[in-house]
Amino acid sequence: MALSDIARKLENTINRVGTKRATEAGWHPAVTGYYGYGDADRVRVLARVLMQGDEPKTEAQRGFRQFFTVQVADIPVTITAGSQTVHARTNDNGYIDVPIRDHGLEPGWQKVSIEVEGGEPAFADVLVLERGTKYGLISDIDDTVMVTMLPRALIAAYNSWFLRTNARKAVPGMSEFYGELRQKFGQDMPVFYLSTGAWNTFPALDSFMTEHDFPRGPMLLTDWGPTPTGMFRSGQEHKKIQLRNLVIDFPDIHWILVGDDGQHDPLTYGNFVAEHPDRVTFVAIRQLTPGEHVLAHGTATPIESGTSFRPVPWIEGEDGFELIKQIPAM
Repeated sequence: MALSDIARKLENTINRVGTKRATEAGWHPAVTGYYGYGDADRVRVLARVLMQGDEPKTEAQRGFRQFFTVQVADIPVTITAGSQTVHARTNDNGYIDVPIRDHGLEPGWQKVSIEVEGGEPAFADVLVLERGTKYGLISDIDDTVMVTMLPRALIAAYNSWFLRTNARKAVPGMSEFYGELRQKFGQDMPVFYLSTGAWNTFPALDSFMTEHDFPRGPMLLTDWGPTPTGMFRSGQEHKKIQLRNLVIDFPDIHWILVGDDGQHDPLTYGNFVAEHPDRVTFVAIRQLTPGEHVLAHGTATPIESGTSFRPVPWIEGEDGFELIKQIPAM
């Protein structure tokens, strides 16, 4: 048996024991709704079911508290989106990822009701895109909009586990850059945040985006831990899959891709452009300083420069203000 299989079995056992003990302590299942998305034909509803007690939460808690959760596996849920009601169950880690067709929801941000067995009804927000939406923005989070210096182990641990969730800093000028893009390409241009960060950090990330005036948008995060093929999930693979899903889900949208050169964004985006040159309007890469590169991966220069094949405009700058000056004329 592979080490990853052993780890997954151990994780599932811990979850079952944790759920049982939390229930005996008077806790109950509670739904945490994430931001889903879709169009007039289908919406993707994202949420998670965790055990919840009576301990009050503070907005500016230490980062590590976000990871002390008891997820509820294989529990029945009922989801109502507009005129449609569907029944589903959570996966092994308590997640809900359910597509709902023919929902009848109007364009814009809408609420979807989620009921869980033994818990209170809750809501998840979904962004329903207008028919004919032409442009969309896909943005990395770590070191693109938020200064995190990931994934260098010690710095990552400090930022994610010990730094208070309201103490993280925004990359200068990036919210202004996104504002300029929406002025140019339409105020209703959807923004999708694509990150290798854990779903546990969603509430803190959402508060950060609001506080620093970033556009509200669906966040496509991931779940840390063992998989059927390895001990840890691949961040690169996660981004590739989500990019591919967005291209499939929205075949008429032309994308603006925004990331940084601290890790693999230039290569991931470069490969995506090579495969779908007709679906990308341009690429914007935030360049880390030499000091940030050292903290991010141990050397003072980017570890990857991406592909040299660039059939679409490609701009680079140290912050959002530099990127604003280079927005391509369309």
